[in-house]
Amino acid sequence: MVGVEPDVGRSEGADHGRAPDRARSGRIAHRRRSGWRRWLIRLALLAVPVYLLVTLAQVWAATRWDDRTRSDAIVVMGAAQYDGRPSPVLRARLDHALELYRDGVAPRVVVTGSKRPGDRVTEAYAGLAYLMKRGVPEQSIVVVDDGSSTVESLGASGRVLHRMGVDEVTIVSDAYHSFRLVGIAEEEGLVARISPTDTPYGTGQLLKEWAVVSASRLLGYQRMVRWFGGS
Repeated sequence: MVGVEPDVGRSEGADHGRAPDRARSGRIAHRRRSGWRRWLIRLALLAVPVYLLVTLAQVWAATRWDDRTRSDAIVVMGAAQYDGRPSPVLRARLDHALELYRDGVAPRVVVTGSKRPGDRVTEAYAGLAYLMKRGVPEQSIVVVDDGSSTVESLGASGRVLHRMGVDEVTIVSDAYHSFRLVGIAEEEGLVARISPTDTPYGTGQLLKEWAVVSASRLLGYQRMVRWFGGS
C-alpha cells in the first residue's frame, strides 16, 4: 500500500493566504471605526455652536413675552433695597406687579428676597411695605424672604405656594431674565407665565444671561447655583 504524504505545501499556502486576508479585514474595520469617530467629532463640533445660537435666540425672543393670563399668584423677584426703600429696579417690579394685581391677573402677590450683610430689612419686607402703602391688603401679600439668588427665591416661593395649593404663577422681573425664570419655575413644579417690566437692559446683561442659561439647561439650574453660585 502506497502511503499518501500530507499536502504540507498547500496547507501552508492556505494559511499564508488567510493571514493577509485577516490583516486586510482588520485594517478595513479600523478605518471604518476611525471614520465613525471623525463623523461623531464633526457632528459634536457642529452641534455646540447650533445649540448656543438657538439658546441665544430663545433668550432674546423671551424678552418680548408678556402673558397676562389669569393665574393664582404674582411672584415679584427681589432686587436691591435701601433700608426699606426699594431700588429703582425693585420699584419698577413692584409697580408692575401692582398693575397686574389691580387688573385682576391674580388675587395675591408674592414678594421675595432676603437681605444682604448690613441690611436691616429684607427685600421681601421692603416689597410688602411698598405694596401696602399703595392699597394692597396685607392678607393678599405673601412674604418669602428665603433665598439669596433667583433659584433659591423661586424654590422657596414654590414650597410656600404648593402648601397653599397654588401652582400657576405670573412672574415679574426684568425682561432679559424671562427665559431662565420659566426654566427654574419648571424645576420647582410651577406653571409659570412671564410679565416683565420695561426696565432697560444692556447687551452685556443679555449675553451674561445667555451664558448662564446655556450651561444651566445642561446641568440644571439648581445644580449650577450649588456648584458655581449665581444671582
